[in-house]
Amino acid sequence: MDEVIISKAIIDSYTKDLHDVMEIQVAIAGAGPAGMCAAYYLARNKVKTAIFERTLSIGGGIWGGGMMFNKIVVQDEGKEILDEFGIDSNQYQEGYYVASAVELASTMCSKVVKSGAKIFNLFDIEDVVIRGDNRVSGLVLNWSPVTSGHLHVDPLTIRAGMVIDATGHSCEICQMVTKEMGETLRTPTGKTMGEKAMWAEAAEKCVVENTKEVFPGLIVAGMAANAAFGSPRMGPIFGGMLASGKRAAQLAMELLNI
Repeated sequence: MDEVIISKAIIDSYTKDLHDVMEIQVAIAGAGPAGMCAAYYLARNKVKTAIFERTLSIGGGIWGGGMMFNKIVVQDEGKEILDEFGIDSNQYQEGYYVASAVELASTMCSKVVKSGAKIFNLFDIEDVVIRGDNRVSGLVLNWSPVTSGHLHVDPLTIRAGMVIDATGHSCEICQMVTKEMGETLRTPTGKTMGEKAMWAEAAEKCVVENTKEVFPGLIVAGMAANAAFGSPRMGPIFGGMLASGKRAAQLAMELLNI
C-alpha cells in the first residue's frame, strides 16, 4: 500500500464532503441525542443537513448513561423513537424502558450517516452569521484544537437556511446571539435563562414544548431548549431529547417550506 495514495484518498474525500456543505438547508450544532435525531429525520426527508460537533466522539451525554452506568431510560414516547431506530429496550416497569447507552449512541450515529446527513467532528462554532435581514443564516467554523490551543487562526463560514442549537446545557449558539450580537431571543427575558434544578417529569415535557424558533433562523432543541427557557434538567432519561430532535426537524421543514 502506498502511504501517499492513502493520504490523498482521505484529503480528497474529506474536502469534497466539506465543500458540499458550504451551503446547506440545515446546520446542526452538536451531535448529542437531539442533534442526531433532528439530523436523521431531516436527511430522511431529503433535507441537506450537516452536524458540527466539537469533540472527537459522537453522542454527547449518551455514552455515560447515568453516572457512568451505560444505561439510559426513556418513556413511552421515547420508546417509539427507539423502535423506529431499531434500538432494543426492556420495560423496567410501566412507562419506563431501559436501553443500552452504547447501542443508542452507535446506532443513531450509523442511522444518521446512512440517512444522508454529514457529521463533522472536531469542529468548533466560533460565531453565527447574521445579515441585514436580522436572522441567523450561517455558522463560523474552526477546528476545535485551534480553539482549545488558543491559536490565532482565522475561521471559515458556511451558509444555512436554518440552524439548530443542540449544544446541550451550555446553549452556546443562543448565547452567541445574545451576548456577542446583543440580539433578543423569543424567551420571557429575551436572553438564555439557564436550567433549573432537576425535575425529570417536568423537564421531559418542557424540552419538547421549548423546541422553538428562538430567533429568526435559529431553532433550539434538546437540553439547550430547557436552558434557553429556564426549565428544569432531567438527568439520564432521554426520551424528551429524542422527541425534541424530531420536533426540531419538523419545525425546520415547516419554516423552510419543505
